[in-house]
Amino acid sequence: MILSISGVVLLGIVVFLFFRKDGLKASHAIVCALFGFYLAGTAIAPSIKAGGASLAGLLGGIKF
Repeated sequence: MILSISGVVLLGIVVFLFFRKDGLKASHAIVCALFGFYLAGTAIAPSIKAGGASLAGLLGGIKF
């Protein structure tokens, strides 16, 4: 659950920065959000979630 919340916050910040700096229009952000919402209800959603968890585990295992 914490990974999901932090992922949403991170992606929200990225969308906000694109909106402010790179000219992302509000309509594009809405379309992206709706796409993600509907994609979460498809059969591929568990694979995407597993890939995100795997990437987070990989990044979490990097020692500096």
